[in-house]
Amino acid sequence: MDLSPAGLRVLAEVAERGSFTAAATALGYTQSGISRQAAALEREAGKPLFERHRTGVHLTPAGLTLLRHARVVLDALDAARRDLDGDDITHQVRLGSLISAGVVLVPTALAALRRTHPGLDVLTREGTTPALVRAIRAGSLDLAVITSRPPHRPPDTELPRLIVEQLTDVELLVAAPATGRFAGRATVTVDELVDARWIASPSATTEPLLGVWPGLPGRPHIAHRARDWLAKLALVAAGCGVTTVPSGLFPVLPPEVITMRVVTGTHDRAATELRRLSLIRPPAALTPAAAAVIDALRSAATPFTSTHGRTPG
Repeated sequence: MDLSPAGLRVLAEVAERGSFTAAATALGYTQSGISRQAAALEREAGKPLFERHRTGVHLTPAGLTLLRHARVVLDALDAARRDLDGDDITHQVRLGSLISAGVVLVPTALAALRRTHPGLDVLTREGTTPALVRAIRAGSLDLAVITSRPPHRPPDTELPRLIVEQLTDVELLVAAPATGRFAGRATVTVDELVDARWIASPSATTEPLLGVWPGLPGRPHIAHRARDWLAKLALVAAGCGVTTVPSGLFPVLPPEVITMRVVTGTHDRAATELRRLSLIRPPAALTPAAAAVIDALRSAATPFTSTHGRTPG
């Protein structure tokens, strides 16, 4: 079997990106170029490596087996390039995180690491939970902070299982303008939210993002769509609508924004929605650098256990 490094990189990128088109963009190839590399790789392997699904391209069991070996080869080639260039990144860690975790949790951890481990180089990137899981599997990230909702199933079904460590649980709240319809409120009922103007994140079938209150009856009125948390909170502050926020974002809320707990309206019982922040990593021995990053994330997550938002009084 004569497998080219270019073909192995295509395999790794498709595994991470979930599509040939996205892999082509990442590698600077044309769509036809990616297809040729994938076909050549399958011919050399002697069996199918890719499966096309409605949700994108997945690796077959044979593809996953080859991916494990591909990462060893590609990492060795990258190490050789660094040695030839004289680059020392022994203390480098590649960390992925949710967009919301990248607002407070990750910067807090990185600030601590700059004091305790000034020689540690942490490279970060943001993504949705499915994208981060694929990146961990593809070997392009060392650690990732993801989210889950009850009953908190494993992040994927592939073997060997990823190592999952709970960092903290955060409560979903509704962010609203400090003036206007909900001014002075600490709680809001689900019924009152039915006709609200929502500021929501664009979403796909496989990668939902925060925005509308989960399980809101009927079809929500989405007035604005934005992925960036700064944009969503600025729109709330401007009185353009409401949005859901995890309680961990409290430190960065604009002063013109309040948060409200959602209640059912029956004896004001809380309609609590919790999301878990977890750290995932491959089932391999930790480097001292990765262990230091994990410790910093654990410490940074401690204040997130408070679910108190900005409410009147």
